[in-house]
Amino acid sequence: MVFRATVLTLYPDMFPGHLAHSLSGKALERGQWAIDAVQIRDFAEDRHRTVDDTPAGGGAGMVLKPDILAKAIDHASAGDDRPRLLMSPRGRPLTQARVRELAAGPGAIIVCGRFEGVDQRVIDGRQLEEVSIGDYILSGGEPAAMILLDAIVRVLPGVMGNDLSGVHESFEGGLLEHPHYTRPQVFEGQEIPAVLTSGNHGAIETWRDAEARKLTAERRPDLLSQPVTK
Repeated sequence: MVFRATVLTLYPDMFPGHLAHSLSGKALERGQWAIDAVQIRDFAEDRHRTVDDTPAGGGAGMVLKPDILAKAIDHASAGDDRPRLLMSPRGRPLTQARVRELAAGPGAIIVCGRFEGVDQRVIDGRQLEEVSIGDYILSGGEPAAMILLDAIVRVLPGVMGNDLSGVHESFEGGLLEHPHYTRPQVFEGQEIPAVLTSGNHGAIETWRDAEARKLTAERRPDLLSQPVTK
């Protein structure tokens, strides 16, 4: 099964962007995933190809028109049961668990918002799942969509050279990742922790787990209140 991403955007030339490079780019060339960027403006019917209008009730900015966006979504999802996502700062925070759920499916239809937002009626009527990549505001949903896809593509089977690379890292076990070291043995007066060169794999795993818990307690104590899965 090939993971297929359809991105609805006012700026289709932004895709695949950085996803055409490195591991994701090689996977794209091998056909392990596919991406199609759809121009929302193509579904406007007036001669100016208008896609936005002033917010009801007044206020600054503009809002994406529901009739235009709904047509684009219907076109992209005809005969298709892929999840419909809207990149939005008010959405549920993206987690590694949700990334893996999406990666295990057939793909996703991703709507990139612009202006002040999207008319709530199209969010409700097309059952869009709002997804946030953090507590900050971007100029549009395109960078967020690329981050989402980057996270998904790298965990698709066969994309990373060593599948364990996607297991022993931050958030996979409910913890932040432990520190990493490599040669030279001594760098600017600091040595690699002796346990990592001891050859004692049990001791190494114990050290890594302890360091991961220490870092998590210092930087993301909220994660420690959630169930840890390994």
